[in-house]
This record gives sequence, structure tokens and C-alpha cells, in this order.
Amino acid sequence: MATTEAKAFAELLTELKDRSGQSYGALAAKLHVSTSTLHRYCNGDAVPAEFSVAERFGRLCGAKGEEFVELHRRWILADEARRRSRSAAAPTAVAAAASDSASVEERAAESPEAGPDVPAVDPPPSRSRKRLYVTLAAAAVVVAVAVPAVIFGPLNDSSTDRSSVASEVSEGAASKSPSPSPSASPSGSPSADKSPSPKASPSDRVTPSGKESGGGAAGGGKGAVGGVPVKVSTKPYAFEDPCTQHYLVDRPATRVPPPPNEPDAPGWVAALGAVSSGSQYIELAIQGTGVETVVLKGLNVRVVGSEAPLAWNDFATGVGCGGGVTTRAFAIDLDAGRPSVVTKGGQRDFPYKVSESDPEVFQISANASARYVSWYLELEWSSGGREGTLRIDDQGKPFRTSGAKGRPSYQYLLGGDSKWETAPVEDPDQYP
Repeated sequence: MATTEAKAFAELLTELKDRSGQSYGALAAKLHVSTSTLHRYCNGDAVPAEFSVAERFGRLCGAKGEEFVELHRRWILADEARRRSRSAAAPTAVAAAASDSASVEERAAESPEAGPDVPAVDPPPSRSRKRLYVTLAAAAVVVAVAVPAVIFGPLNDSSTDRSSVASEVSEGAASKSPSPSPSASPSGSPSADKSPSPKASPSDRVTPSGKESGGGAAGGGKGAVGGVPVKVSTKPYAFEDPCTQHYLVDRPATRVPPPPNEPDAPGWVAALGAVSSGSQYIELAIQGTGVETVVLKGLNVRVVGSEAPLAWNDFATGVGCGGGVTTRAFAIDLDAGRPSVVTKGGQRDFPYKVSESDPEVFQISANASARYVSWYLELEWSSGGREGTLRIDDQGKPFRTSGAKGRPSYQYLLGGDSKWETAPVEDPDQYP
């Protein structure tokens, strides 16, 4: 049965589809899904596993900036409702298995063939016992599927969601986890993962009495005593629009694969040890872990290291350029002596409020032209008598953004002979 949240998400999909004038068949073909699957999305019987599907749907239907934000908000709620229903199914299956087991034992005890001095024999093969084994196996599968959904939370987006880690860890475990070591360079060159030496992670520091801190991209689990009541799903390589993404790569153009689409950007960046060039566009989906209201008091920039820009090649990854999400709520000037988060486009400043049923989506553009900066964000929160900070980064590592003035630049030309070619010389102040 469709949940209330799934129906609300479906209503917006249907509204966008009707406005576009396109048929289910035409849209399904462009989305590479079946027509029946698209029907289920639009009537609330199913919710896409990844937001990227809904995002492409919105682009095909001509959705505008604010509509994308609302579409993302409704998808978050619908996806969480789906996960809740899955986790609720686990104890039901286990209870059914236990009931079946009890029924088998009762029937065996009441068997007239078993007298007081004669043990009851289960004639092989026992149909009851087979049914019990099948039921217990089914219950185990349900638990195996449901438990990770509970542990990793409703905001673990699997597209970049390969890039978005929203696992819910306890406060104590988060504070003891070591900072991840830098990955080795795919090219074998030490400079391919050149990053200023990180300082102590804020998840390792001791906070003042009465305050809590969360490590990585997630807070404490739902219902955890003293846990962080807010969690964040992070897309560190979101596309502001399909034409503006640039990355620095320590490889010649002949050894760089074709540019990625947005859902594949995290894997592309990781494989090449790439660094965001000139500007990095980050999307944060922030949600409470319970019904209580959480006040988001501020978002602060923490610089791990700042050096001269990387002397690597610049690659433009604009593929299939067209209209996209242009809403930009916040901006960061990483060249500044003390970078800070500032509002953009008429967006109001902090504080904001979130809860489990009322998330917020923040879009942040971090710009660098004269420096190579490793950095992360800290979200200040308060709820009731508690307050603390939550670290937001790239899967436990700092975000990395570098200026690219004067660097060789390449663009990928689509067509019969698709390859990287030298791009026209651009305005050195192309990045605001």
C-alpha cells in the first residue's frame, strides 16, 4: 500500500508529467525504465531507489529550481517511509516463524501415536519441519535486508549517493574512530592524491561538558540516548548545471576516461584522484532523527590546509548541457583569509529548523581561484537542552578544491570521434 509520503511524491511527479505533455512511454524510454515502473512511481506504489531518477525525470519535464528542491524533499520523506515499512516487516516475519514453530511443537505433543513411554517420532520427511525451516529462512532474509536499512538510515543515497554516507553511528563510536588514511594514487604518482596533511579530526576532540559532537556525515541513531538528533546526506560532487563542472587531474588527456554524469561523478573522481577545479558544488539533505525539532544554528568552514593551486590539467565535464538547477542558497570564498558560509540569491540566513518529517536541502558553492584548499563544514545544532556540532565532509575526508588559472584545459567533444581536446582559452576570472 502506498504511504502518505509516497503519494505526495507521486503527486508532484504527475503534476510535472502532465505539464510537460509527454506520455508515460516517451518518458520511460528516456529514463531507461519500463512504462509500468514509471506508472508505479507516479501513482505512489513505488519510490525510486535513487534520487537521480527523479532528478532526470524533473529535467525531462522542465522543472525549475524550487521545484527540484521540493522534489528532493518529498523523495527524502517517501524513501524514509519505505525504509520504515521494511524495518517493521522484520519483527512480523520473526513472530510468524515463532508462531509456526510453536504450532509444530503443539501438534507433536498432541500426537496420539506418542504415548507416555513411547517417544513421538517425526516420520521422515516431516512436512511440518520443512515448513518451519522455510519460514525461518525467509525470516532470516527479511532481517538481513531490514537491519542494514535501519543501521544506515533513510538518507543513504546510493547514487552519489554512493558519495553520500549517512550511516547512523553512536556518539561514542564516532569519537573513537580513526581518521581514514589517504588512498593511493591510481597512477602511482604521489601527487595524484596530494592533500595537505589533515589535522586532528573534530570527531576526536573533547567537547565542553553538556555538548556533543558527531563525526563524519551522520549523527546518533534514532532513539539513542544522548545521540545527535540530526543527520546529513552529502553529495560532494553535485552538478549546479550540466555544463559548469571542472576537475583537475594529474594525468595527460589520453589517460582520462570520458566525463561522468552526476550520479557517476563520485566514482570518476575517486578513480582518478581528481580535485574540484575553481568551484565545488555541494548538496546537503539535512533531517532530524526524531519528531523533536532541531534548530540548525549555523554552518562553519574549517580549513585543514591551504596551498598554491595544483599544477594539474583541467577537464570540463559538461555532458548534455541544458537547463538545470540554478538555485544557489549559500556560497564560500575559499581564497579568503577566514572562509565563511554566506547566503546567496536572496536566501535567508540561519537559523533553520528540521525534524524527521521536515527536512531541509542546502546547496553550497565553494569557490577557489588562488589556492588549493582542503576543508570541511561543521553544522551547529541544538535540541531541547542539548547542543553540539556535526562534521560534514567527503566520506570522512576533507573536501578538496583548487584554483585552475593558467592550467591546460580540455573539453570532451561528443560525436563519432569523441575524445578530449584542448579547450578555448577562457576568462581567468571565470569562477566567481
